Amino acid sequence: MSWTPASSWTTPGTWRPSSSPCAPPRIQCAWREGANLEQWTAEDVSSISSEGSGTCCSHIVPSKVLRVLKDLLVAAIVHCKHQSLIAPGSLNADSLREEELHLSLLVSSGWRTVCFHVMPVVRRRQRVPALEGAQLMHGFPEGSLKRIVSQKVALVPASAQHWRVCTDYLLTRLLGALGSFPGHRLDSLSILDRVNHESWRDGGQSPGLTFGHLKTVLLWAAVLFPEPEDWAELQGAVYRLLVVLLCCLATRNLPDFLHPERNLLADTGLDLNALYQHVEHFASQPEPSLRIHVTHLGRSPPPRLGSGVKALLQLPASNPAYWATAYFDVLLDKFQVFNIQDKDRISAMQSIFQKTRTLDNEEC
Repeated sequence: MSWTPASSWTTPGTWRPSSSPCAPPRIQCAWREGANLEQWTAEDVSSISSEGSGTCCSHIVPSKVLRVLKDLLVAAIVHCKHQSLIAPGSLNADSLREEELHLSLLVSSGWRTVCFHVMPVVRRRQRVPALEGAQLMHGFPEGSLKRIVSQKVALVPASAQHWRVCTDYLLTRLLGALGSFPGHRLDSLSILDRVNHESWRDGGQSPGLTFGHLKTVLLWAAVLFPEPEDWAELQGAVYRLLVVLLCCLATRNLPDFLHPERNLLADTGLDLNALYQHVEHFASQPEPSLRIHVTHLGRSPPPRLGSGVKALLQLPASNPAYWATAYFDVLLDKFQVFNIQDKDRISAMQSIFQKTRTLDNEEC
């Protein structure tokens, strides 16, 4: 079975808060004269309060902004219907009656229904130390990374009164930067997204990994495998994501790419042991999950891996130094997809392998 990218397949990921709620953005009315702040200090979007020394502050309130957006959406829908710009039955706006932190519209296009979420975003300048580290320079285009570092972070509603920092925009920009490189980085993400949706999550019917989880895995893989030859061949590219994902599931820790101290697998309620078994089975025998039609059925090659590899994958939990390219090169070698010719990298991989050899013989 050949490895074929499913570039048209997309599955929206669950959006988990990247930080605790923060105070509403404030605008000091005496900040600057003529700054055209009237639209942000109006009562329909803000709450005005007085602080010490007679300073007047206006707090932008998420629930009020959402109410204004809802009114604008309803007016636009009514206008489009009166002008016969919307086909009957093609738009479902029932969810606008619900009090949510976003506005949802269901739009039918032929056989497919697309859900659009409308959410207010406030941007502010804030340092993102993780993007300023020199270790990222080899994994991402340097010019693109500098532009991304200069971007403002987004605040999105965390409650009716508070906002929270959301890094989805920055992560999307990072993925776009990876797409400018030759190779199969985004193709490998597309394949795992499809396998996750169809196989590991039973067509989306079962809880499991989100697209956001897989995006984070790709970003870490891009840093751990920065060389062009790592991504030149599609099967090898997929396995670079797989070894990182397996390690994260085995250690029960997927570090947030922009805030590594946060674990994206914590408090998810997911059965991580079952997920690990799914991913390990796919990594050992990927062919059945990649067959699209019954006519593709045939004999599968023998498993790429013996039992017991989980002990080796858990090493970074006891020693963070294993979270390095050489360690993951050992895993690639076990899956028979290490095809790097660089002598220094081979030497580093062999050095790590010697440290794990005793454990490998006992457990694997």
